[in-house]
Amino acid sequence: MRFKARVLEAPDIGRALRRMAHEILEATKGVDDLALVGIHTRGIPLARRLAGLIERFEGKAPAFGQLDITLYRDDLTEVKRAPVVRQTLVPFDVAGKRIVLVDDVIFTGRTARAALDALSDLGRPARVYLAVLVDRGHRELPICPDFVGKNLPTSKKEVVKVKLSETDGEDAVELWERS
Repeated sequence: MRFKARVLEAPDIGRALRRMAHEILEATKGVDDLALVGIHTRGIPLARRLAGLIERFEGKAPAFGQLDITLYRDDLTEVKRAPVVRQTLVPFDVAGKRIVLVDDVIFTGRTARAALDALSDLGRPARVYLAVLVDRGHRELPICPDFVGKNLPTSKKEVVKVKLSETDGEDAVELWERS
């Protein structure tokens, strides 16, 4: 792969997350019955950051959970021969909650679809929203995020890499091109 550009730096990501947190609060009218659920891997620290911002703005934290979608993927055999299943930890009843699923990038929509399937196995939320740091287009399924940090039109040969301090030691969004 060949590096093309750094699209977002740490301050840009911070600004995008602050805006998204405000948009979530506007859409949900506060934190009562609100829960943020991060999708493994980078959706979890993004959901934690959004939850922290919401708590700072509202004085009350939303519920928080983390979701592994590995076994719900429709491309499981194409991804890895021996998939790594991580922990799903949703320490609250999802029934009646307004859930914001959080992920780093939306591309085809297949991860979001798998997350909806995994979430539905836990109960029936009142409403499910989708928040992503980067929307790069090229949807294969009729899924549209409700909250987006950055729309980044890409070609299918390009790869968007989100780096977060919690997982990668720095905050950045980079654009790479497959050889």
